[in-house]
Amino acid sequence: MAQSALLIIDVQTSFLHRPYWSEADLPPFKQALTALIEGCRQRGALLVDIFHDDGEWPFDLDSGLVTRLPFLTHTADVTVYKHVHNALTESGLHAWLQERRIKHLIIAGLRTEQCCETTARVASDLGYRVTFVTEATLTFPMTHAGRAVSTAELKFHTETVLIDRFAAIRDVSGCLAELTAAD
Repeated sequence: MAQSALLIIDVQTSFLHRPYWSEADLPPFKQALTALIEGCRQRGALLVDIFHDDGEWPFDLDSGLVTRLPFLTHTADVTVYKHVHNALTESGLHAWLQERRIKHLIIAGLRTEQCCETTARVASDLGYRVTFVTEATLTFPMTHAGRAVSTAELKFHTETVLIDRFAAIRDVSGCLAELTAAD
């Protein structure tokens, strides 16, 4: 029985319709996420598709946009819909994971500092061992108090606040090596 699950968070068409959408970091993200999904599947980790449905366009099921980005072709073991930033509250995912005795969650998806980071924090609080694969997350530049914050800065900040507290930080190869060693 699998002890690990890859959470593929919010990699959905809805984002294409947001004003901040940018494809600047999309090619390396696609490559990293695809490699992570394939490697996790080969190593027996469960694949969990998670979609954000907050009831407002374009993140509303009725919009028809709460679907995978086209580059994803895997078959998920389960698909869940969340209505808050983390994937474990009110989605039924926590119970599903517990039924399968999953103890290790691998986090990837959109957006690094929002739903991915929030899910990592909640997962840690619930007792899961968490691996955060930053290169398999995607985010977009933000501005606060007149200062632009780059995607690299946002990712670095997320790693800084998660490491040694809520999650282990790994790249794709490091994550997959750990899954292999755990077999």
